[in-house]
Amino acid sequence: MRYGSEHKQATRRRILEVAGRRFKQDGIDGSGIATVMKDAGLTNGAFYAHFASKDDLAAGVVAEQLREQAAQFRDRPPGRGGVEQIVREYLSPEHRDHPGEGCPSAALLDEIGRSGDAVKQAYTHGLMTIVDDLAARLAPDDPASARAATLNAVASLIGTLQLSRALADRRLADDLLKEGTRQALAALGIDRA
Repeated sequence: MRYGSEHKQATRRRILEVAGRRFKQDGIDGSGIATVMKDAGLTNGAFYAHFASKDDLAAGVVAEQLREQAAQFRDRPPGRGGVEQIVREYLSPEHRDHPGEGCPSAALLDEIGRSGDAVKQAYTHGLMTIVDDLAARLAPDDPASARAATLNAVASLIGTLQLSRALADRRLADDLLKEGTRQALAALGIDRA
């Protein structure tokens, strides 16, 4: 039976969604195509109707995950108040404790760095969209002037979240999130910590 293009697009979206959660939980390398397809309720053979390779899937997942994250950030209030809310939500214990539902950068950055060009290109494009959106909130008249500081603050947020996830001492991990929030807000010129 032949399916229409809408069915094929819906199936591709489902695979990307399932793979995004699986990758963030188990890593790109730790997630086989068979597991992803089983999670999606599809056969392994159906994979190649949508993706040329696992790298192609990884590039698609990274692009889609960052697109979704950018959309979530855009839903926050405008201006500096929205940036503050984003920082506080990002460095929250809830975000730390649910990596499968959270930021693709914090969950996958080390693997993205070892991936091929397509994955790195998807990541660079998606990340810089987020950085540029945040910079525009911080300096609406001249977003380019805030770009480097924003990129640095985003790097700090990602590293703080990763380190907090790795710590066995829950109190220390929570303290790290609080201090990371204070530092990020200060670096972005939002001094209400």
